[in-house]
Amino acid sequence: MIALTVALAVLVGVTLGLLGGGGSILTVPLLAYVAGMDAKQAIATSLLVVGVTSAVGAISHARAGRVQWRTGLVFGGAGMVGAYAGGLLARFIPGTALLLGFAVIVIATAIAMLRGRKAVGTHGPSSLPVIKIVLEGLVVGFVTGLVGAGGGFLVVPALALLGGLPMPVAVGTSLVVIALKSFAALGGYLASVQIDWAVAGAVTAAALIGALIGARLTAMVDPDALRKAFGWFVLAMSSVILGQEIHATVGIAAALLTVLAAGIAFACTRYARCPMRRLVARQGAAAATT
Repeated sequence: MIALTVALAVLVGVTLGLLGGGGSILTVPLLAYVAGMDAKQAIATSLLVVGVTSAVGAISHARAGRVQWRTGLVFGGAGMVGAYAGGLLARFIPGTALLLGFAVIVIATAIAMLRGRKAVGTHGPSSLPVIKIVLEGLVVGFVTGLVGAGGGFLVVPALALLGGLPMPVAVGTSLVVIALKSFAALGGYLASVQIDWAVAGAVTAAALIGALIGARLTAMVDPDALRKAFGWFVLAMSSVILGQEIHATVGIAAALLTVLAAGIAFACTRYARCPMRRLVARQGAAAATT
């Protein structure tokens, strides 16, 4: 199973390279259900994999000038404090509860991917809202430290809205933040969890190779279509976690609801009279007037 785990880790890296996120969402289930690790060991190992991969990705973004270091270090510093606290607290929480919390974050991430990102301004604010960024960093870091997820899909919008960063810079800066809080959370976990460093190293190396492949494929795919497809895949994967940790019936029900929702969404892309399309249009018009 280790060989299969390493092979699938390449796909995790490809996803990171294509989307700039989603690493922990795939890595934790991979390590828990394919490699056979217990919940806490899977989360800790995932933090190592995502931390290293994000750090390498941040280097390329920094060279291209897409990292705002002041905002990233303020957010990342606060995130490290929250992540370390979350990693320490995880020792007192049952592994099943952690995976259920992880499933909630997975579902929230899938919904965020399916909704897409709102457009933001390209000019930052005149002054950096340090207090808001610190508070956001503490909360996001704590979630990451506790369940090993909640990285890019929370960090990028926060940097774009609170820090006033253009989206490309927000993505590059988020990799710095994700790397910092992943390593801090890992430090919290290492106080009570033993990692199989050989397996962790192999999975990390495979993910890095995949990330390089994914980065080269970005020009060949439609990022919006890819994001939505990944969102549906992640939502379906959450049903596997719910089925494993609660009951098979719950997982099957969640999977059926996902298929139904995906079918409705697909139908609404093809038929102009779809009620859901009109509802989304009304919501967009209402948001534009506020």
